[in-house]
Amino acid sequence: MSIFSDAIGYILDGANWSGGTGIATRLTEHVWYSFLAVLFSVVVAVPLGLLIGHLRRGEVALVGLVNSLRSLPTLGVLTFLVLLLGLGLVPPLIALVLLGIPPILAGTYAGVANVDATVVDAARAMGMTERQVLLRVEIPNALPLLLGGIRNATLQVIATATVAAFVNLGGVGRYIFDGLALYSYDRVVVGAILVAVLALVADGLLALAVWASAPGTGRLRRAPRL
Repeated sequence: MSIFSDAIGYILDGANWSGGTGIATRLTEHVWYSFLAVLFSVVVAVPLGLLIGHLRRGEVALVGLVNSLRSLPTLGVLTFLVLLLGLGLVPPLIALVLLGIPPILAGTYAGVANVDATVVDAARAMGMTERQVLLRVEIPNALPLLLGGIRNATLQVIATATVAAFVNLGGVGRYIFDGLALYSYDRVVVGAILVAVLALVADGLLALAVWASAPGTGRLRRAPRL
């Protein structure tokens, strides 16, 4: 219990939050790496998932791609990219994007593909173009699953972004790698606690977004002024 209590004491000590290597800086770096990885994952996966889900084509290739990306070991990919590209932000960012793409891609495709076919047919019968069907019918109905995929990807990326410290970058992973190197296991616990807190906060916010996006509830609409 001494290791855990030492870790809690370290986190609660205000002196450890300031400075270029303080907890606040490490948290900011970790959030930044995670944000970039999720952002690029969304840019790649959402359009592809919308296209495949709307056209109902390429499902076999999609499943193969998702399974292939999920089977990649992030640390192994990172090591390979460092040998190929050198140190810096690019190798861990690419490794994290490859980790974030599968759940977003799967969630986006599943959301669009599972929209009630009668609703889609009714929209087309009303004269909507394919673009209007996608933007006004399929995406709003697919939003909970789409956001659910982003939620899963965000949790995985936050938990894995500690590998950035493996290539001498910052983030919460700095506590874990430095603690292991110095046999200071209370620092390892500090890193683990901070990662868990970040993941819980992000999960709570995205769970709220998924809840608010449920179609037919009107939760995303602004309340009328009295």
